[in-house]
Amino acid sequence: MERADGFDHQRMSVVPRPLVDSALARPVTRRILVTDAGYFPHAAEHGRHRPHGAPETIVIVCVAGRGWIDADGTRTRIGSSTAIVIPSGMPHSYGADLDDPWTIWWCHLRGDDVAELLVAAGVTRHMGTISLRAVDRVTALLDEIATSLEHDTTPARLLATSGMAWRMLTQLAVDRALPEHGTPLERAMRYLEERVDGRVQVPELAAMVGVSASHLASLFRDATGGGVLAYHLAQKMARARRLLDTTEMPVAEIGRAVGMDDPFYFSRQFRRTHGLSPSGYRTMRQE
Repeated sequence: MERADGFDHQRMSVVPRPLVDSALARPVTRRILVTDAGYFPHAAEHGRHRPHGAPETIVIVCVAGRGWIDADGTRTRIGSSTAIVIPSGMPHSYGADLDDPWTIWWCHLRGDDVAELLVAAGVTRHMGTISLRAVDRVTALLDEIATSLEHDTTPARLLATSGMAWRMLTQLAVDRALPEHGTPLERAMRYLEERVDGRVQVPELAAMVGVSASHLASLFRDATGGGVLAYHLAQKMARARRLLDTTEMPVAEIGRAVGMDDPFYFSRQFRRTHGLSPSGYRTMRQE
């Protein structure tokens, strides 16, 4: 016997639909609006069946236990630290595992910008699952949303939860883009970050992480928009900025600290990245 809610210690807030309609006619909240939010702990026998979908986009984050979702004719098993994103209007069913029921945070969203934010998170017209590497950040935002709606559903409160929902969806997009721990891309990135003061040969790095140089370059382009050396240069420039901001080290010494022994070359690279020389950047930051 499946049930939609009624779990011990659950939290659930539903914004009255006339207030939803009003909010969708106002600036900001018409772009993204939380219409429902909640928390179902150890939700035994939880299940929902929506053959015609829902008018809202649904975000579910499983933090413990297991569950499942049927969408696009496929059943997907869901474990902890996983987000499910179901676009509005998409037929679906989901529920808790019989032996190890899931614990979930969830919210429903409407608004003009939701579809664009879903694309950024890698979700288009089809249901998406996202393995979360920052599950605590996402659930903290869902907790904020639920707590806020428990207080009241005034226009100011709905505006506040719109901002929280925007942050939550962008966090899902970041988690989708970041490489999983132990993958060739993650190991290569970590190697570059730990060797900001050195030089790297792409074929050697690729061999170190077990892929071809061309495949590694493709992985970096997909994840960062640039190549391996461009990512390493960005790390060097970030370290240089921190040293310029937080120390009195001479510019030439900072250049050496990021693996650029020629101060003129370092200054050219810094200016190309920031539009200012290192000295000009330091002066601007101190004004």
